[in-house]
Amino acid sequence: MKTILIIFLILFSFGFVAAQNTDSKSDEGVKTELSEISRLSIGGYGQIDFNLPLHEEMRHNATLDVHRMVLLFGYQFSEQTSFLTEIEMEHVSEVYVEQAYLNHRFFPWLNLKAGLMLIPMGIINEFHESSAFHGVERPNIDNRLVPTTWREIGVGFHGNILPIQTKYQVYVVNGFKSYDGGGTIRGIDGLRKGRQKGAESIASHPNVSAKVDYYGISGLTIGLSAYSGKTQSNLYNGLADDNLNALAEADSSVISLTMVGFDARYRIGGFELRGQFISTILSNTQAYNALTGKDLGSRMQGYYMEAAYNVFRHFPSYSHELIPFIRYEQYDTHAATEGSLIRNNAYNHTEITMGLDYKLTQNAVLKADYQILKAKGVEDQFQFNMGVAIAF
Repeated sequence: MKTILIIFLILFSFGFVAAQNTDSKSDEGVKTELSEISRLSIGGYGQIDFNLPLHEEMRHNATLDVHRMVLLFGYQFSEQTSFLTEIEMEHVSEVYVEQAYLNHRFFPWLNLKAGLMLIPMGIINEFHESSAFHGVERPNIDNRLVPTTWREIGVGFHGNILPIQTKYQVYVVNGFKSYDGGGTIRGIDGLRKGRQKGAESIASHPNVSAKVDYYGISGLTIGLSAYSGKTQSNLYNGLADDNLNALAEADSSVISLTMVGFDARYRIGGFELRGQFISTILSNTQAYNALTGKDLGSRMQGYYMEAAYNVFRHFPSYSHELIPFIRYEQYDTHAATEGSLIRNNAYNHTEITMGLDYKLTQNAVLKADYQILKAKGVEDQFQFNMGVAIAF
């Protein structure tokens, strides 16, 4: 662990020194009349939802919700150095910092990023603006397995290698919190409750996150993601190395995990196809469940396939887009379990979402869809959704 932490500090130091050198060269050519306002950029996105569960034998109230409103602020210190942050308000009353990182460009193929950043896993976690995906709600794989919006504090490098038409990202980051006075992760929603979101995060084990995207075929992007490390536990705080009983208990509160993802996006004419596969292997779950009373599985896995078509592409004079789509997803947070823990079939989900997106512009969309939600051994659920999505 000490070796990894030393590497972590070296990355920070290298980035700081190189940033100093590069900035000193680039600032010589910066015009003094450049106003501070021109360096500041403002954006955002929002999502307003209507959700109505449907049942043959009983009535349900619909839910109306300003699901999220996010304000984005960026500042360009120089041609090489910039800062970006997103401030998110969910359900009107909850406020989060979604991103807050410094970026420094050495070359197009080498950029340093440090701060609170999105973990590059799958499609939606990085491109999660409500106008960027089909349907009112995000795919549930990107809720239960990934889990969006997943961000951690860290440092690393990213870039675009033009000769081979490939983008890459590799970061050392903080990890999920598995124990803070009690267990935080469980079978029903996997790692979701363990997201630390950069809020006074516990740090006991560094983790590594990486992704490669290939875009060398027209209309096609293929991504391969990986994340590996251990969860974080406050039981290590103030722990003496010779206290073997306490050390064993602390070790039982930590999960080792490896997550891999494969995704593909393809556009041709009015057609758009998407697919994603996520698999997570977790170890030490038997000891963790015994300590915490949770029911965390030892493997989580799922995929989805989605097809959409812009009907209005046949009317060139019409600037709007009408996009019917259908998405099939299957995911299981108890794909495997350890020890005496029996797999809970209710955690094995199959979902079908079909609907329409009406794009007034690329970043102003009216949405409606119908969902069929299935889980083994549980009565099927049905839901009608409508929404407004904007980005600017």
